[in-house]
Amino acid sequence: MGSLHRACAWKRDDRQRKIDALPVTYKEPLTPAEEKIHALPLATLVTQCRSGLLNPADVMQAYAKKMLVAQKESNCITDIMVNHALESPSLAHCGPGADSDTRAEDSRPLLGVPVSVKDSFDIEGHDTTIGLARFSNRPAQTSAPIVRLLRDAGALIHVKTTVPTALFSMETESDLFGRTTNPYKATHGVGASTGGGGALVAWGGSMVEVGSDVAGSVRIPAHTCGIWSMKGSVGRFPVLGNMSPMTGLEAVPILTGPLANSLDNLEEFYKRVIDMEPWTYDHTCVPLQWRPLDLLEEGRKLKWGVIWSDDTIPPTPACKRALSTVVGALKADGHEVVDFSPPIEEVLGVGYQIVFADGGRQIRNVLLPGETLNAALVSVLKHVSRSRFGRTIRRLWSFITGNSEVEYPDILKEKNIVEERQLIVQRDELRQQWHDKWQNEGLDFVLTVTFPFPALENGDGEKASLMSASYTFLFNLLDYSAGVLPVTNVRKDLDSLPVDFQSTSMYQSLSAPARQAWSTYDAEKMDGLPLSVQVVGRRFEEEKVFAGMRVIEAALKKKNVLFIGKKDAV
Repeated sequence: MGSLHRACAWKRDDRQRKIDALPVTYKEPLTPAEEKIHALPLATLVTQCRSGLLNPADVMQAYAKKMLVAQKESNCITDIMVNHALESPSLAHCGPGADSDTRAEDSRPLLGVPVSVKDSFDIEGHDTTIGLARFSNRPAQTSAPIVRLLRDAGALIHVKTTVPTALFSMETESDLFGRTTNPYKATHGVGASTGGGGALVAWGGSMVEVGSDVAGSVRIPAHTCGIWSMKGSVGRFPVLGNMSPMTGLEAVPILTGPLANSLDNLEEFYKRVIDMEPWTYDHTCVPLQWRPLDLLEEGRKLKWGVIWSDDTIPPTPACKRALSTVVGALKADGHEVVDFSPPIEEVLGVGYQIVFADGGRQIRNVLLPGETLNAALVSVLKHVSRSRFGRTIRRLWSFITGNSEVEYPDILKEKNIVEERQLIVQRDELRQQWHDKWQNEGLDFVLTVTFPFPALENGDGEKASLMSASYTFLFNLLDYSAGVLPVTNVRKDLDSLPVDFQSTSMYQSLSAPARQAWSTYDAEKMDGLPLSVQVVGRRFEEEKVFAGMRVIEAALKKKNVLFIGKKDAV
């Protein structure tokens, strides 16, 4: 047995041992009392834990039962630390039997809140694998600042969640843990790279997932799993101790962001983390206090700019319908909605060159012999590793055939340090162009689809390609705040392509990469899957984006737009 197989076998056996060691009661159905606990919003749950009405151990049992169901159905867990969460000395005085004076002193803002953590964050005594067999059985020596903050706040960190091999992917799958499947349809995926967390939250196995995002990794899984997420600007949440296969990528830095089972819980969690003053845990955090904003109460009519397409892979009918539904609801509510056409292709071109400026060396160097990468990433790495002669032949062939993919290898060739610095200058110039255009048009928010497709069928990530993440990656490059909220579900009667689609002008207008990506779309198979929109504000406007998401939810409610979440579908 080779080192890859030994590492994978050990890690899966270790996970199963920890599951088997959980109390037998965790493997029973939820009791009526536990159902009530599970239905509590975050703020109420914390209040009841503080007052002694609830014991965190009872909360943990209610969520752990759902966690085990999620693991069985979706394969979304990498490590279990339920016992560690409950053994904290700080929880000893919690619950109905605790002394009332002691309880009154407990002001921890996340007391008793079940929080899962992506398997990219260090937790002392536990592996941080980022889906790579190399890091199996190599426990972290210290915990990441965000983990220490959450524990100090009273959160119950009970599991780590699955990620794809080396994080960069359209699907959550690795040799180490296998494939994570969609809570709505096991035949489909969860996106990436916080895919396990998206599935777990949708199943109800965690109230909040703490994930990371460099190109959409907390937003795409929120889209595919029908939950809510927020990508803030760099510096709002602690990021140290968050492993990446591309360390030192400061031009497009990885950041920390949460996913949650409701907008209320997402915003409440975000606020309470900020109230913990994360800058005292992590020097990279900006000392920016929470700034409450209620646009609904203000009643001000807002101006929304809509980006209908990234001009690379247009949104498929279901995703476009979700965006159109939001636009219609906002207009009906008296808001101004306009088309917005800033430079997009130019930003993405610079961004992809920055991310793969090393020619893919860092990712290749952490793989064990024989370890499998997701096909979408393999395709990119093949391009970036081509010789100059090979790229020249490919350009010539692409020119002859009219295949626009010629731009792909040119953009992704390895860069020297001077070329990389020039790219950062270009990025900053483009950021200023966006700033000026946003300012001149007087926008409050920008709206886009989150992803051009509903959740992809398992194995379709290569066809969709990493370019499908452009709608989210764009706002990492700009460092804008961006939230995702579910809107509706795929309906085969509304969202199917015409039988003669390939003979239509729409199909003819698609580029070769877009045609390949659109070949994954099948409204019949995708019927019922979640659909979302992305709400974008400028840098450090997280509070405003939350407020904008509330405006959208209120407008949709007035139009009786129905989203069927996982908890409503079972």
